[in-house]
Amino acid sequence: MDTTLTLANVLFVVIAVLLPLLLWKSQRKQFGRLPPGPALNPLLGNLLQFDVKEPYKFYLKLSEKYGSVVTIWLANTPVVIISGYEALKETMIGLGEEFSGRDNYPLIMKATLGYGVLSTSGHRWKEMRKFSLMTLKNFGMGRRSIEERIRKEAEYLVEMMKKFEGSAISPADMLSNAVTNVICSIVFGHRFEFEDPQFKFLLQTVNTYFRILSSPLGQLYNVFPKLISLFPGKHHQLFKDLEEAREYFKREAQARMNNGDPSCPQDFIEAFVLKMKEEKDKPDTEYHFDNLVSLLWNLFSAGTETTSSTLRHSLLLMMKHPDVQERVQKEIDEVVGQDRWPSIEDRQRLPYTDAVIHDVQRSMDLAPIAIPHKTMCDTEYNGYVIPKGTMVIPLLSSVLIDPKLWKNPNCFDPENFLDGDGRFKKNDAFVVFSMGKRVCLGEALARTELFLFFTSLLQHFTFKAMVPPEELDTTPTNCSFSRIPRTYECYAIPRI
Repeated sequence: MDTTLTLANVLFVVIAVLLPLLLWKSQRKQFGRLPPGPALNPLLGNLLQFDVKEPYKFYLKLSEKYGSVVTIWLANTPVVIISGYEALKETMIGLGEEFSGRDNYPLIMKATLGYGVLSTSGHRWKEMRKFSLMTLKNFGMGRRSIEERIRKEAEYLVEMMKKFEGSAISPADMLSNAVTNVICSIVFGHRFEFEDPQFKFLLQTVNTYFRILSSPLGQLYNVFPKLISLFPGKHHQLFKDLEEAREYFKREAQARMNNGDPSCPQDFIEAFVLKMKEEKDKPDTEYHFDNLVSLLWNLFSAGTETTSSTLRHSLLLMMKHPDVQERVQKEIDEVVGQDRWPSIEDRQRLPYTDAVIHDVQRSMDLAPIAIPHKTMCDTEYNGYVIPKGTMVIPLLSSVLIDPKLWKNPNCFDPENFLDGDGRFKKNDAFVVFSMGKRVCLGEALARTELFLFFTSLLQHFTFKAMVPPEELDTTPTNCSFSRIPRTYECYAIPRI
């Protein structure tokens, strides 16, 4: 036997085993006093325990065992999970600046290239968020003018459903079209016809984007982006479609470069282009095509999928609970009647309807975890030290199902938002739009859309399932990044 060869083999095995362990221990030491967490594999961290289909359930179990602040490891990268209302309030609001960063979520980064508002941090994020909020308000967000845009789309939606004369429909595309046209009227200055090829392409891209984000494939890509890129799959076509969408947005912006009244921009793109012209001589300006194109994708995608998915789920729950649907319709008939369309001013006089909309959002738990944050500096919290640049995941689901905060946390029940006298009751634990500095940019728009679309639909139709209510499945189809509700067929029976 060749002794030299045998010793070399032994030495190789020792190095192969010990070197990763030594590197892992060294790295763990660098991270100091991180919060506690489960036992891990030195090479893979907690990946073998990770549920790529429903990661939030894994996080919930960890929080029950280790408390409101937990550390897990994705390979050699630490991730801090924060759960429970008090801990989220103390970190996302009380330490808002420290936790205001956005971590690199590879699939979202692929769509935005690190520009815009969703995937950015620091000065760029602050500048883009400030501009977006100001411009959205200028175009009516939170005001009566946006209500008129939404009502117009609600009328189109109702008329389209009436054409089916009570026969079976699949409402998913119709709801998506209506909601998307609201944001299109702000971003592009006009609505699209439902059959417009460009409109259909953008909607399909958004739909594919969210489905992959919320699939095991998306979760694996976010952990191993370079590796997963080597394998075939739907993500490759998505990346091509995202690039095509970006080119469309850029063409729309370039078409406005030589037009527009600086004192009266007609849409969001024109407002940004005018700002680009104002700052064209500033070398460090954030007003350039890269930020605009990614900002448009942020607004278009977020302003489409979340609200339309919530509306789709709300109709499913009305069919599952026909007694709730009947009570909502009775309240609408008494307050609004049939001679006019619902208005946002009716909300205070429709407490039960408002409670239904809120508990649809709470119980569906559309975004169980917020898009990952990161710490902007070394941050001490609850006796632990979370180093600068650490990924932080706010577990919103832990608040929305907390039995200490809700009457009936584990099921859909409008009583969660009603007091003993049947009046609408606010609850600070309603965190479906996240919390703190990174709260949803379009929250005011989404709230207005949900109320006006839902009340308009229930005013004009009774929705019935194609199976008995007890056989309806209301569980989501994808549950990782977001809990995407099921598509279905139903009957929309005209009431008038």
